[in-house]
Amino acid sequence: METYLHKEETYKTIGACFEVYNEMGGGFLESVYQECLEMELEAQAVPFQPQQKLRLKYKGKRLEKTFEPDFVCFEKIIVEIKAVSALTDEHRAQVINYLHASGMEVGLLVNFGNHQKMEHERFVCTTAHRRVQSVKSAQSAVKKEEGSRV
Repeated sequence: METYLHKEETYKTIGACFEVYNEMGGGFLESVYQECLEMELEAQAVPFQPQQKLRLKYKGKRLEKTFEPDFVCFEKIIVEIKAVSALTDEHRAQVINYLHASGMEVGLLVNFGNHQKMEHERFVCTTAHRRVQSVKSAQSAVKKEEGSRV
């Protein structure tokens, strides 16, 4: 049986996202959700860094270029938020690349753009194999309490 990497931290972070969606609904710009999620993460005592600049490497050498995930929560979970009608493979690739580049193992892709539901996907990139597993979830804000968490 596989262990659920950073289970409690992931649940807490996704819970904060649901709270934002329950309050705001869909249809705003990503920048609105960014600000709301900052407030909610703080209110729920989730340690986070918004748009933290992380260094990239190429063949073991540091690049001058950086990347900025929307959030790094608990110093080990990358959270990338979107406000689009549907998530695409390009959005998924962004999170996967962030995991590979940062060496972090867990990433969340959260979409607030759908007016009927908040969507989220959890990615795990284990250091042992550097392979990525994705768990997709699309849950309505009303069904938040039904326990169908990732």
